[in-house]
Amino acid sequence: MPHVASLSMAFAAAALLASCARTPQYDVVLRNGRVCDGSGSPCSAGGVAISGDTIGKVGDLAGARGKIERDVHGHVIAPGFINMMSSEWGLFADGRSQSDIRQGVTLEILGEGESIGPLSDAMRAEHERQETDIHYDVSWHTLAEGLDTLARRGISTNIASFIGAATPRVYVLGRANRAPTAAELDQMRALTEKAMQDGALGVASALIYQPGTYARTDELVALAEVAAKHHGMYISHIHNEGDHEMEAIDELIAIARQAKIPAEIYHLKVAGQKNWARLPEVIRKVEEARASGLHITADMYTYTAGATGLDAAMPPWVQEGGLEAWRKRLQDPAIRKRVRKEMREPDPKWDNLYLATGSPDQVLLIGFKNEKLKPLTGKTLGDVARLRHTSPEDAAMDLVVEDDSRVGTVYFLMDEDNVRRQIVLPWVSFASDEDSRGIDGVFLKSSAHPRAYGNFARVYARYVRDEKLLTVEEAVRRMTSLPASNLGIARRGMLREGYFADVAVFDPQTIQDHATFERPMQYATGVSEVWVNGVEVIRDGEHTGAKPGRVVRRER
Repeated sequence: MPHVASLSMAFAAAALLASCARTPQYDVVLRNGRVCDGSGSPCSAGGVAISGDTIGKVGDLAGARGKIERDVHGHVIAPGFINMMSSEWGLFADGRSQSDIRQGVTLEILGEGESIGPLSDAMRAEHERQETDIHYDVSWHTLAEGLDTLARRGISTNIASFIGAATPRVYVLGRANRAPTAAELDQMRALTEKAMQDGALGVASALIYQPGTYARTDELVALAEVAAKHHGMYISHIHNEGDHEMEAIDELIAIARQAKIPAEIYHLKVAGQKNWARLPEVIRKVEEARASGLHITADMYTYTAGATGLDAAMPPWVQEGGLEAWRKRLQDPAIRKRVRKEMREPDPKWDNLYLATGSPDQVLLIGFKNEKLKPLTGKTLGDVARLRHTSPEDAAMDLVVEDDSRVGTVYFLMDEDNVRRQIVLPWVSFASDEDSRGIDGVFLKSSAHPRAYGNFARVYARYVRDEKLLTVEEAVRRMTSLPASNLGIARRGMLREGYFADVAVFDPQTIQDHATFERPMQYATGVSEVWVNGVEVIRDGEHTGAKPGRVVRRER
């Protein structure tokens, strides 16, 4: 009997062990992948296990069990990608964040120049008046409230934001072209302080647009100092990306040095054909600053055209006071004569993107508010001028007046060889400089820049796989741990135990952007699975409808 009892106990123990081995330890197990952890280290065979909203294990998952098991067939498993320059408009229209999530983007960074808070009642009213196709109530005042409002509506990607340098300026000064008094600057700094306490990433300026262009260097330093106290960063669409780019970069470096703050150049480029040969000087200037001990970085998009509005084609003085004042001035014949002349002539005081393209046929119109003007979508400024038997400069002024908007515009400015030279720089991350958009509903009312649909997939398809300028490991690092580190975001940007489970799976052989300037509204393909905070948002290349996105705050 004792012998039988011993056998029974042994069988029971074995059964218990077998049962334990079969019991899932994780919610999700992704197996048989090529793990690129975001560090830049060589990718390795293995997988990722997820428990709740965090990563439970990375690497060898032999013996690991999940409630959901997924064989990814040798595809790359990477941290979710970070879009260093996005916008909230598209997410308010459709929280699924379709164009970005389908490329593996799991975090959208907002706030270039002007952010969604802090807002006075007058700013809230102005915001709602200037909404175009996408309409929503601006019900908040602070930056934190705005971000929380967006998250509560339901979003598939995470969001984080800078405080736009122009936002406290408008709050205190309106859109006046003057320097703040000492008391006004103190108010602006207090608003910045509150945003930083609430988790803003830092201060972001856009210095070719009103009212950002009115800010002097000392004003920007004063705001950047507040961000530095909270270990944030300063990031800027610099004053000039063409004829006077070197001076503009000098200003960014001076702000970084005086405020003792890391600084980044938004969408690094050299604009205008006559300036293309100066890219080595730009790179040398940044790398000399880095060698001196400053933390200077940049981001970029992977196209030879930028997109903004017709405001970037006209002098800042005519736009003082905002859209309504700008439109009124453009109806004055004497002012129109002056604007027409200044649009045609280089001026060191402002960055004239119209002139930098070299031709009105290199200025593509993609977004109108007025239904009567929407048939002009996809035409160039030159086309419209010829249709209307007028000059391109007058056509641009007329369109702003008629549309009651800045008019969405693509400017062809850059050189593909320079894009390739920038792609390999180890201190450059990636940004679409666009909303994350859909291909239906309200998004059909305007066109888009293809970077909204293909910027991140294009890095892998064109520059990793086809041109072999980057390794997969380096491309992943530049979209994940590099921006996360620069931004001071904790527990994201790497595949590490205890990090949030933002995970993208893609096939490096088939990942592909499809958006073109002629047909921009086409989703990228090749990303098969995306998990955000442990929730599956993309499965087998299709959106699940899940909206697990959260507000991410700086935690340097």
